Amino acid sequence: MALHHPFTPMDGDLKTRSVTDFQRRVYEQTSLIPRGKVVSYGELARSLNCHSAQAVGQALRRNPFAPNIPCHRVVGSNGELGGFFGKRGADAAETKRNLLISEGVTFETPSQVSARSFHQFDEQD
Repeated sequence: MALHHPFTPMDGDLKTRSVTDFQRRVYEQTSLIPRGKVVSYGELARSLNCHSAQAVGQALRRNPFAPNIPCHRVVGSNGELGGFFGKRGADAAETKRNLLISEGVTFETPSQVSARSFHQFDEQD
C-alpha cells in the first residue's frame, strides 16, 4: 500500500509523492551517502535492518526524487556500477560513471569503483 509522504530531502523543493514506507526509508538513508562516496546495495540494506539488497535495488529503481536522492551512489558489493534509472547496459553505466566521477569517486577499472570510495554507515546514520 502506497502512503503519501511529504518527502523533502536536502533542498526541500520536492512535491509530495506516493511512496511506500520502505521506499521512503531507503530514500532517506540514500540521501546520507556523502558526495564522492558510494555504498553497496547490501550495505544500504544492512543499515536499514533489511535482509534484501534486491529490495533496496527495486526501491532505488523507482526513485522519483533523483538526482536529489542520489541513487547513483549505490553500487554492487564488488564495486560494479549496476543499473541506473532502472536501466542496465553501456549507456546507463556510462551516465552513472560520469556522475560519480564528477563527484570525486575513483575507479579501479572503467566499470569498478575503487575500495577507497566506499562509505560505511555507522550506528548514527
